[in-house]
Amino acid sequence: MYDFNKKIVAITGGANGIGKCIADEFRKNGAEVFVIDKAEGEHFVGDISDKAVLEDCAKHVLEKAGHIDYLINNALPLMKGINECSYDEFQYALSVGITAPFYLSKLFMPYFNEGGSIINISSSRDRMSQPQTESYTAAKGGIAALTHALAVSLAGRVRVNSISPGWIDTSFKVYDGADAVQQPCGRVGNPMDIANMVLFLCSDKAGFITGENICIDGGMTRQMIYHGDNGWRLEI
Repeated sequence: MYDFNKKIVAITGGANGIGKCIADEFRKNGAEVFVIDKAEGEHFVGDISDKAVLEDCAKHVLEKAGHIDYLINNALPLMKGINECSYDEFQYALSVGITAPFYLSKLFMPYFNEGGSIINISSSRDRMSQPQTESYTAAKGGIAALTHALAVSLAGRVRVNSISPGWIDTSFKVYDGADAVQQPCGRVGNPMDIANMVLFLCSDKAGFITGENICIDGGMTRQMIYHGDNGWRLEI
């Protein structure tokens, strides 16, 4: 358990999936959580690709709380590949995935309490790809790089880290067979795997960690895959 009593947390994309799990865990540990999401609900509703929405969101948090302790940039960018993705769609993915985290960090920067932390949710796709994923992969690679830049710029004021999830089933479904066995940890991930790391990185226990990207993918990005090796086969 962590003591986040009276801590103020803002989470983008916090209405569902990984973001909702993170929000719930912060609340369980005493924090006051502000969620921004496109989905309708009892939170700040808006599309974070819009500059005005970001400014209104930051204003809303600061009017209610007066400061911030933790910013979690979690909202998912659009995933479309080079064959189908238009110029505007690619720009939209970058606006959600990179520009919004940058601008929210900038808006909140003067208002972080001592011990403040920014956590950017990247993806294991920041280092590996499947075909036709360019918009999402570019955004996730960008936020991973933005993380270490911000960590240096905000040194001594706010710690900044990123997390790169692998296969995370947001319904907490338990997989068996090849889906599970292919992963060195022997299972597919769930949102708690990410939420646990977010809370740790925001806590005093992680006070000497900044500028890092931590990949939580069950070890998938660490195993080499070649046709005919260790049971792997490519059908052509």
